[in-house]
Amino acid sequence: MAFRLLASVVAGGLIGFERSFRGRPAGFRTHTLVCLASTVLMLVTVYEWQWVQARTPETIRLDPTRMAQGIMTGIGFLGAGVIFKEALSVRGLTTAASIWITAAIGILIGIGFYYPAALTTALVLFVLSVFQFIESRMPVQNYARLDVVFPRGAVLEEPEFLAELRAEGFSVAQLEYRQTEHGKRFGYRMMIKATKPQRFSDLARKLRDNRNIEEFRISPAGD
Repeated sequence: MAFRLLASVVAGGLIGFERSFRGRPAGFRTHTLVCLASTVLMLVTVYEWQWVQARTPETIRLDPTRMAQGIMTGIGFLGAGVIFKEALSVRGLTTAASIWITAAIGILIGIGFYYPAALTTALVLFVLSVFQFIESRMPVQNYARLDVVFPRGAVLEEPEFLAELRAEGFSVAQLEYRQTEHGKRFGYRMMIKATKPQRFSDLARKLRDNRNIEEFRISPAGD
């Protein structure tokens, strides 16, 4: 039992260290405790025959899978706590997934499956580190919500404005129109996407230098 508990501390600590190094809210201690808790709860089930009082062994019916199901259900609440929304972006999904797999590793250690637990730990560290390096260099679509407001007498017509955006390398979707202050101001709201994040900075500088634009906002968003 002691070896399994120590092994869960090592496995959870390795994954948690990687999360702490990335500056994630659920890091070293959280992942270690999740893995350790999963191991402890599985030990309760695995060694149930030692603490359940029964007259004969035939009256004991072991079902370790029920404890595993309860552990994963509880981890769902913890994982939901690290997922949060910033403007139109959602963060924390990878950390929630790492907490989930850490609990699964704790279950493997708790039942004595050391080889798959060690292999899974190594694969998790590989995915969190190497895959992030690959993902950062993959061509991906970057999305943002664009709000632009013009004075009523200097509105840039829709075809011309969209043509300028396309010339900057953007694709446009979900176009909306807004008129405020009793018709004194008119604006566009849309979702734009580009393959290079730098394009959003270039667009912000161009909109800033346009004297006919009273107000604009570029909010990065997930797909």
